[in-house]
Amino acid sequence: MKTEFLRPIDCLRLPEEYRALLRPGENEADVHGTVHRLPRFFYEIGSWEEAHEIRLAPHFTLAELMLVDCREARSLLSQFPHYVPCAILLLARVLEDFRREVDAPVFISANGGYRSPAHEIGGGKSIHAWGTAANVYRVGDTFLSDAKSIGKYRAVVTSLGPAVFVRPFGRDEGQTSDHLHIDLGYARLTPRECSEAT
Repeated sequence: MKTEFLRPIDCLRLPEEYRALLRPGENEADVHGTVHRLPRFFYEIGSWEEAHEIRLAPHFTLAELMLVDCREARSLLSQFPHYVPCAILLLARVLEDFRREVDAPVFISANGGYRSPAHEIGGGKSIHAWGTAANVYRVGDTFLSDAKSIGKYRAVVTSLGPAVFVRPFGRDEGQTSDHLHIDLGYARLTPRECSEAT
């Protein structure tokens, strides 16, 4: 893995402009009213070139997990540095295990990895704001757009361990009909060199 560009930072020390968008360490209630604390420790990414060079796992670069569209907050989308929660390393490991099990490339959709709490899709209520969720739209040559394909690959991912959740196929809330939603819950990671003292 190529991770020498990863620079962990305590986002509580960022300028107010960034703290207001990333909301480090703040409480956020999910759609069911359960409260979770947003990530505080992030990796600072200096450029898209760095993001493409940083390999979080043998088959996944950081760029694949931080690609968002124009619904992201302008200053987080159009200028560097960019910031991603440190727990994105855990997600990359699970995706790598999944790829190993299916023995085929795994494709993450735009907005399918990390999205900031300021992103218009879900905001802080979305588990994507923790950097612990990915939306996979294709495995090898198979597009995940029906019950059979989603069910097949859902079974593979859930076999990786009890911490891994995958939404079932369907069109109701909490289901999916056009991708495989994989998440590890509201995990936060504190790098060894960072202190949680305020």
